Amino acid sequence: MDGSNPGLASSEAASRRTHGLTTKDEQAQPFWLKKTLDEMSVGEWESLCDGCGRCCLVKLEDEDTGEIHFTDIGCKLLDGKTCRCTDYPRRHRRVPDCVRLTADVVRNLSWLPVTCAYRLVAKGQDLPDWHPLVSGSPDSGHEAGVSVRGRVKVSESDLAPEHWPDRIVKWPNRKPRARV
Repeated sequence: MDGSNPGLASSEAASRRTHGLTTKDEQAQPFWLKKTLDEMSVGEWESLCDGCGRCCLVKLEDEDTGEIHFTDIGCKLLDGKTCRCTDYPRRHRRVPDCVRLTADVVRNLSWLPVTCAYRLVAKGQDLPDWHPLVSGSPDSGHEAGVSVRGRVKVSESDLAPEHWPDRIVKWPNRKPRARV
């Protein structure tokens, strides 16, 4: 999307397009399988977000190991019911450490959840069946148990930072269990 490395982007796209697909097959494919992150329009880029809210959880970094730990603490702008930012257009002004995702940032962030569509597409993988672009339902991520709905226990505004390590959880960086 940011176009900072057009040579890499075009070679990734060419590689995707030449894996035994005919032009007709290629046209039938969804945009996330035909384009790299760098090639996507703003609308396509934004639609990749499944609305899980996992990236909006407070994360802590171990100073000794550099390991990132998720918590069940939501960003002060995260609505835990809708799993959406309450001030998306101004989020970077209101939360200075809110990460602005670009194709380059996605490729270099180690903490993006394993379910994150940006991460999957950057690796050339397809989206899971529960993703709203695949299912056609904006609620499918919630129904599949991927979102933070009902799991955010407190907002960062309501808990002193010295208590944040007590809120470390494992579930945000795990794939959801298959439903039977």
